[in-house]
Amino acid sequence: MDNRPRLYLTAAFLCGVLLTLGFKDFYPDLERRFRRRRMPIDTVAGAGLATKDQIDLEDHTRSQKPDKAHHVEVPEGIETCVGNTPLFRIKSLSEETGCEILAKAEFLNGAGGSPKDRVALNMIKTAEEQGLLTPHSGDTIYEGTVGSTGISLATICRARGYLAHICMPSDQATEKSDLLLKLGAVVDRVPPAPIIDPMHFVNRARSLAADHTADPKRPGRGYFADQFENQANWQSHYEGTGPEIFTQCGGKLDAFVAGAGTGGTIAGVARFLKPKLSGPRVVLADPQGSGLFNRIKNGVMFHPLEREGTRRRSQVDTIVEGIGINRVTANFEAGRELIDDAIKVSDEEAMAMARWLAEKDGIFVGSSSAVNCVAAARLARQLGPGNRIVTILCDSGTRHLSKFWAQAGNVGGRTESQLEEILGPRQK
Repeated sequence: MDNRPRLYLTAAFLCGVLLTLGFKDFYPDLERRFRRRRMPIDTVAGAGLATKDQIDLEDHTRSQKPDKAHHVEVPEGIETCVGNTPLFRIKSLSEETGCEILAKAEFLNGAGGSPKDRVALNMIKTAEEQGLLTPHSGDTIYEGTVGSTGISLATICRARGYLAHICMPSDQATEKSDLLLKLGAVVDRVPPAPIIDPMHFVNRARSLAADHTADPKRPGRGYFADQFENQANWQSHYEGTGPEIFTQCGGKLDAFVAGAGTGGTIAGVARFLKPKLSGPRVVLADPQGSGLFNRIKNGVMFHPLEREGTRRRSQVDTIVEGIGINRVTANFEAGRELIDDAIKVSDEEAMAMARWLAEKDGIFVGSSSAVNCVAAARLARQLGPGNRIVTILCDSGTRHLSKFWAQAGNVGGRTESQLEEILGPRQK
């Protein structure tokens, strides 16, 4: 019997097995290529492509090495959070007046939450450069303040290796002294007194610093920061606040409005902006009871029959804290000749403006910021529509709950307040 058919069948069977084994590895790739050519154009890979376009996807994750991480400089310490605060448009006041009223949000300074962060940091740095302070040596910084400068000093002192001893009038909001204690500062609340009294809060801070330095049993030295007379105050605003405003406004503004306590903010900003711009108006916002309005308007603090700085009088008679003073300071005088005008603001106007900002814009600020905004709105009416006015929002209303906001009251459900209720009717 011929065995060739059986051999043919066996050979065919073996060939079929070999072909099956080979095609098994080749077929999946063939199938993928076929499906890729038939892939609809509305898939993720083919979205927006014509049918003839083809995308070959390749996986390089296994062969590629990850890039080296880029070096990023991380800021050192809370001091680096001071400055470069935002500038924003106060919508309600801008719409009501026809002017662009811009606010420098100084309450967003990252150490003590006010423009005094700039001052405190610059005073400490300057003293270090002059060899008057040495970190972690037991040196203590003494200051007389109504609160904000003390809070900034207490914060930055701890950050840079110092202790803080703060003297403040006893009639200031208690939340300020409470916060100072939480920050580790020693707090002396002294009765309000005129500047010629040795127990005035500034004079007491000065004498305590001298006593510390003279005591051989106490570690370190006592340094009196002297914010009212220290030139590092206005210089911090000349070097920081002023240039920031100029840049954020694109070099275009018609007026700058600010209150003055030490006078450092308005002096420093005025000294920077005036030479840079053609004709910007610098206007002082002054609370009731302060003598600075008269200083700008008439050249003297009090009545012509009274000598400056010698009249025995109580603290400025106002609910407003942080601005307003009845004596001449070196920082204010550094920019006084550059101040074009002054606007007096009553306590009632300040409280009404604080409620307005909360009601209309959700902005919750303290008394000095409210004074600034009253003056800015009133100046906008004087200048007319189309002008750009910059002012300062100094600190949060949370520092003024027990005094200013306790009298200002709650906003409640009000939504229909009118600006005329604050500024009075428009003059025709």
